[in-house]
Amino acid sequence: MTRLRVVHRTTYQYSDAVATSHHDAHLSPRELDHQRTFSHDVVITPQPAAWRRRFDYFGNRALHFSLSEPHRALEVVATSVVELGRPRQLDLDLTPPWEVVRDRLRGDRRRDVLDAYQMTFASPHVKLVDGLLEYAAPSFPSGRPLLSAARDLTRRIHADFVYDPRATDVSTPIEAVLEARRGVCQDFAHVMLGCLRALGLAGRYVSGYLLTRPPPGRPRLQGADASHAWVAVWVPELGWIDFDPTNDLIPTDEHVTIAFGRDFSDVTPIRGVILGGGAHTVHVAVDVEPI
Repeated sequence: MTRLRVVHRTTYQYSDAVATSHHDAHLSPRELDHQRTFSHDVVITPQPAAWRRRFDYFGNRALHFSLSEPHRALEVVATSVVELGRPRQLDLDLTPPWEVVRDRLRGDRRRDVLDAYQMTFASPHVKLVDGLLEYAAPSFPSGRPLLSAARDLTRRIHADFVYDPRATDVSTPIEAVLEARRGVCQDFAHVMLGCLRALGLAGRYVSGYLLTRPPPGRPRLQGADASHAWVAVWVPELGWIDFDPTNDLIPTDEHVTIAFGRDFSDVTPIRGVILGGGAHTVHVAVDVEPI
């Protein structure tokens, strides 16, 4: 078992006073078979006039808070202690052919299949644009086991795309990322989701954090000490299996899962509506450390 402490600090600075604001946040770790939360705390400065914890449509823990006093800065600090075990080990070649899974998603109306089926459609950040099917095709020849194909797609995205934080922002469309072959973890997850969904397969966006402990002389994995994103693929009888295209790996006990949804728009760490404020800057700092 691995026990990690995650501190996620978000600071907003405004040029003018904000009269009132309303925010939604996804900062609480999920409870999973291999992940357990020991403690979780959120400190907001200035203190909100009201806040409410809830579960969103996808079962993620969400927080809504409102500020009604004028303020020129806002700081949100989420601190979590999480224990992680290693997910089950799978033989990727023993999973069903990808076409069989696609056809089952289209025709089976049992609850678990329907829950996965909703992840086969386009979403706000994952439009099913031209080029996705063509890019996915080499990884998905006829009859190939689904998870073997997904693992190959993970490798190819890692090899073909350059990690470049200056190349994109949250509004960059998927077709621009696919053409430029540059971006960040969020972009690579969206591209992989687009490929899966273009084939009629179910893929969901996973947000969280990544701990890296590189050996001497080896580089630190990209996505460390920041919010991270990866992808989960649905397989009958097995459920959702994670893949990290940014780092070309299958997540184990160093990926902390916060939330999942159709794409980034469903699991934004913090977003909101403000009255006033003028120009503003945002600074985000994440520290993940083993205990």
